[in-house]
Amino acid sequence: MNELEISWLEQQGLNEIIIIAQELEQTREFAALKAKYKATEYQDSSPKSHLYKILKRLELSNQLGEQDINFLKKRKLTEIIEIANEKYASTLKSKIDLGELLNESEIDWLEKNGREDIIIVAQQKHFAALKSKYDVLGYQDKSHTSFLYTILQKLELKERLEPTDFAWLQETKIKVPQPTYSYYTWQKEPKYEEKNLVSGKIWIAYHTIEANFYEQEFQRTENKWNLANASSHWRKADKPEQALQLTNNLELDKIKENKLKSALLTSRGGAFRDIDKLDNAENCARQAIEYQPKSHHPYTLMGAICFERHQYSDGEYWFQEALKRGANPRDMDSEIKRVVKNVRDENKRREVIEYLLKKDSQRYAWVKSYLKKSSDNGK
Repeated sequence: MNELEISWLEQQGLNEIIIIAQELEQTREFAALKAKYKATEYQDSSPKSHLYKILKRLELSNQLGEQDINFLKKRKLTEIIEIANEKYASTLKSKIDLGELLNESEIDWLEKNGREDIIIVAQQKHFAALKSKYDVLGYQDKSHTSFLYTILQKLELKERLEPTDFAWLQETKIKVPQPTYSYYTWQKEPKYEEKNLVSGKIWIAYHTIEANFYEQEFQRTENKWNLANASSHWRKADKPEQALQLTNNLELDKIKENKLKSALLTSRGGAFRDIDKLDNAENCARQAIEYQPKSHHPYTLMGAICFERHQYSDGEYWFQEALKRGANPRDMDSEIKRVVKNVRDENKRREVIEYLLKKDSQRYAWVKSYLKKSSDNGK
C-alpha cells in the first residue's frame, strides 16, 4: 500500500483497513525473509514475532546483537547466524577494498568469529597505504608483521618512537629511484640510490611528534630546556617559524644557566637561517658564543651562515673553531651539503663546488653529482 492510498483511507476514516493491510504486507515480508534466511521451519508467521524484528534489523545492519544470537541459538536457527556472519564479513571486506580502516569493534568481531584472514588482508592493505603515505614504497616487505608497519602505525597515531625504533629506521635502507637525463636522448633513465628510512616524510613526522612532546613538557614543567629541544625538533620538521615563535620573548636576563641561553639562541639562530634571515641568525650565533664560548654549536652555525653568504674562507674559520671545541667533521659536511643543495643560482652553486673541490677533492667528492645536475639543467 502506497502513501497516497493510505492518505485516502485515512480521509475516509478507514483506519482499520490500513492496519489490516499493513499486517498483511508485514506477514508477506516476514515469509519472504524466512525464506531468504532459511528459517521456513519456524512456525510463527505473525509480524509480532521477535524473529521478524531480528530479520528486519539484519536487513538493515548486516550484524546481529548478542541477544538476537541467543534467541536464535535457543530455537536452533543457527543458519541465520551463519548467513548473517557471512554478510557482515562481506561488508567488512568491501570496507577494506574501499581503503577504509576497520575500527576496534569490527576487529574484535572478526577475531571472535575466527576471521583472522580478513584482519590480515586489512592490515596488509593498511600497511601498503601507510608506505605510500610516508613515501617508503621501496621497502619490499609487505607482511603485516613487519617492524616498519608497527612504526608507521605509531607515527599515524602521533605516538613517540622508542630509541630502538629510531635506530632500526636508521639502519634499514631502501632503494629510491633517481631520474636522470641522457645526453643523447633526453629520456629519463631510472637510477637508484640508497637511503635509510629516517628521511623524508618519516623524518618530518618523527620530529613533529617530538616537537609537540617537548612543547607539552615545557608547559607542564616550565623547564626551558624543553623549549630548546622543541625548537630544535621544529627546525628538523621543516617548520622554522614554529621554532621562532617558541623562542620569542626569551627574557634571557631571567635565565641563570649560560649553557641554556646559548642553546636557545643557537636554535633560534638556526631557525632564522632556515628562512634566509642571515643577519638575525648571525646576531643569535654571536650572542650564543658570548654565553657559552666552549660550545661548538654556535660556531658551526656561524660557519654555515658564512657559507650561505658565499664567504667560504670565513666559513672555514668558524668551522675550524667548532672542530677545536669538539664538533664532528660530519656535521660540517652536512651543513655544507645543505648549502650546495639549496643554492638556487647555478653560477653560485658552481662557485661553491669549485671551491670545495679545490680545497679537498677527496673529502668533497660528493659535490661532483651536483656539478653534473647543474650541467644537465643548463642543457
